[in-house]
Amino acid sequence: MNLALYLLTVLIWGTTWIAIKLQLEVVAIPASIAYRFALAALLLFAVLLVSRRLQKLDLRGQLICLAQGLCLFCVNFMCFYTASQWIPSGLIAVVFSTATLWNALNARVFFKQRIAANVLAGGALGLLGLGLLFWPELAGHHASRETLIGLALALFGTLCFSAGNLLSSLQQKAGLKPLTTNAWGMLYGALMLAGYCLVSGTPFAFQWSTGYVGSLLYLAIPGSVIGFTAYLTLVGRLGPERAAYCTVLFPVVALNISALVEGYQWTAPALLGLVLVMLGNVLVFRKPKAATPVPKLA
Repeated sequence: MNLALYLLTVLIWGTTWIAIKLQLEVVAIPASIAYRFALAALLLFAVLLVSRRLQKLDLRGQLICLAQGLCLFCVNFMCFYTASQWIPSGLIAVVFSTATLWNALNARVFFKQRIAANVLAGGALGLLGLGLLFWPELAGHHASRETLIGLALALFGTLCFSAGNLLSSLQQKAGLKPLTTNAWGMLYGALMLAGYCLVSGTPFAFQWSTGYVGSLLYLAIPGSVIGFTAYLTLVGRLGPERAAYCTVLFPVVALNISALVEGYQWTAPALLGLVLVMLGNVLVFRKPKAATPVPKLA
């Protein structure tokens, strides 16, 4: 079951970039993200109500959902979408892949969980591999003030993503399922984005084209309802640090799709990077050997 959820998350989030590109033509970024999560929340609430699986939340649960909505379904998306205007997508992918390391560190600080050496080593190896995969894109980009702003936004978005992971883990430890907490979190995220649009004067435009509506449906249903539910379920089952290795793998899926539809050419450094990413995946999920018991002397 864990393997199926893991592969599902990687495959879905590895293909959402195609839909996101179609969202950036006419409609303002915050409005597009608000539409996405409002639709996803509506679908989740409908499914939960019909199936009678909507769990009741107390004030604490609602406040954590509010924080989760702010971190996972609002601020981090605004940061990444805005950063993509100033820095290459490859650099964003590299920064985002540090979520594995941030999750391990935050779990240690806030939950007192031991940091597994293989998780840190695997995360570092995956980060190095992504750097090689995107090296031509990174090497061809000249540093500037906008680059620094983009990097800062990408890093802050990653930290928000990591915080959202820990909040979901906290909710699951309290017996709340990701379907319920995601429904509320996405609703809160959509409302906060809508409020931002109203305050900032961002127009609520909508593009009734096949490309925009189709991409919105893909991002809302597979990308949000299924993707986030599968991923956050993994956070509860595997721990935040192991689940976050998805952030290293889905750029690899995106590059393979790009090779098929956009003519991306694999190079020797990129292939080496792919090998390192796969080795990092093996390290992250390797079970530590049980300690051999020392025989007692008679």
